[in-house]
Amino acid sequence: MKNLAKLFPHYFPLLGIFIAGIVGFSIFLYDKTFQIIIASAIAVAYVVWGVIHHLIKKDLYLSVVVEYMVVATLGLVILFSIIFRG
Repeated sequence: MKNLAKLFPHYFPLLGIFIAGIVGFSIFLYDKTFQIIIASAIAVAYVVWGVIHHLIKKDLYLSVVVEYMVVATLGLVILFSIIFRG
């Protein structure tokens, strides 16, 4: 349980990234171009956060970076499908 409590501060920035992205995405519902920029920024920030997080934990490997990139790309595909629906 102590180890889990040490990790909470690492996840607050990630939560902030996602909250800021959701707020920005909803504020700019009228501007698809800016929504694309916000979605891309969320994806990049997620990958950067993952790399920094695993550097701190000292378990950063290429497979971990690739996994974060795949998840970010999947998230972008989902967000782009929402933006361009219809």
